[in-house]
Amino acid sequence: MPKFGYSITDLDAEKTVKASGREIRMSPKHAREVCKTIKGMRLEKAKRHLRQVIVKKQPTPFRRFVKKLGHRHGMQRAMVGKYPVKAATNILRVLESAEGNAEFKGLDIERLRIIHASAYPGMKIKRSIPRAFGRATPKNKPLTHIEIVLEEIQETSEEIV
Repeated sequence: MPKFGYSITDLDAEKTVKASGREIRMSPKHAREVCKTIKGMRLEKAKRHLRQVIVKKQPTPFRRFVKKLGHRHGMQRAMVGKYPVKAATNILRVLESAEGNAEFKGLDIERLRIIHASAYPGMKIKRSIPRAFGRATPKNKPLTHIEIVLEEIQETSEEIV
């Protein structure tokens, strides 16, 4: 078994759950933007957003990699965005894994909030495309690591309204 850690530390083990996906074939840039969008959301809202991205009903705002990127209708914070279906599908799978971990621990599913969502590049699968005159062009496929941490929050009268 490989030994890996999380980039977030000092968590209360009784109120938090973690899940990760390692070496997933998807773009780290797209995964980063999706994770930035769902961070801070409640679990149900994040799952609803990811399902809407998968069916291309709601775009994910892109804030960093925006050169030559088109505007999308219905965005509040940013004007440019995409529908990263592959990244949303894989992140939804990790999010559902974290939800299963929370059920196993006995946490209340309705009160879970995403406090940490990060994606960063892993290794590259290196291949080459043969070209004319005995040359070759590299064709690299990126792999991505995903980390998600959920925390059970206390209900206050302000949040219910």
